[in-house]
Amino acid sequence: MRVDTTGKISLGHIYTRPDPRAYFSTLRDLDYNIPELAKPHFRGLIAEYREAHQVPVPTVLDIGCSYGINAALVKYGITMGDLYARYSGRDAHRHTRGTLLARDRELVRFVESESRVRFLGLDASEEALSYALEAGFLDGTVHADLENGDPTDEQRAQLAGTDLVISTGCLGYVTERTISRVAGAHGRRRPWMAHFVLRMFPFDAVAETLAAAGYETVRRGGLFRQRRFATPQEQSLVLDRLSDVGVDPSGLETGGWFYAQLYVSRPADH
Repeated sequence: MRVDTTGKISLGHIYTRPDPRAYFSTLRDLDYNIPELAKPHFRGLIAEYREAHQVPVPTVLDIGCSYGINAALVKYGITMGDLYARYSGRDAHRHTRGTLLARDRELVRFVESESRVRFLGLDASEEALSYALEAGFLDGTVHADLENGDPTDEQRAQLAGTDLVISTGCLGYVTERTISRVAGAHGRRRPWMAHFVLRMFPFDAVAETLAAAGYETVRRGGLFRQRRFATPQEQSLVLDRLSDVGVDPSGLETGGWFYAQLYVSRPADH
């Protein structure tokens, strides 16, 4: 398998398919489960925001949302196990994109939303965004690369309505450039943020950028397994990177798993 510049295997091909079957078939073999672990933390923060600001239906922006996984889990109580069975089960190959979407829309229609929230997805993959929106997991999409350019006026207007910003693994590829553009979209009102970040990617630059914009950042306790290493080469390269950034992998990444940390950022005047 090819590796990218970070040492991780290159999985870009699974994010640009017309439907999520390649995504879930690949990640199931790696025990990818970080959205499931993140779900209670996101739900808790949404509830805190709703109470603090008296916003009945907050808008959440999911950066690097791919096929709307976090939205499906948080809004509808779906589990990663459900999604793996749905898109990589024994009969998955018998479906077309159309029949998968019809099944998803039926699920969204008949499963009562467990969390009063609106989800907006930001991603560079137009295919993934299109699927998530058509399925009903996302309420809106922003197809943009904010690493390399400012949002359009229309995109800025969408981003300006954001109450909370979340991510589960894209930071490290997405940097403080994107976070700064999202945080400043409104101009005055600043969204709360919660990011799950692999330990191989220092959060310092993002935290400093947010501090300059008036945020305070706290790292929540605990570590969260993201997925297994795909190959011994990937593990070796990641262990080298952890050493380079001064992180001790003993008993964690040495055991064969990626681990993430949770950073929560709120405006200091909250």
